Amino acid sequence: MHTLNPSPRFIRALAHRAMAFAALRANSSLSTRLARYNHHMHLARLAAAEQVAEEVRHD
Repeated sequence: MHTLNPSPRFIRALAHRAMAFAALRANSSLSTRLARYNHHMHLARLAAAEQVAEEVRHD
């Protein structure tokens, strides 16, 4: 269920997605940018999965 106040995990997932896309535009080597992107997307997926698991527990 969606509420007016997003959960901290949702905000964390959004922040990591933003950092992932910012990493792609950074002034670094391609391998460094890709590593940062993959790291932040991994963390965003974990936060999203935690949010879904929490919502399932509350139903």
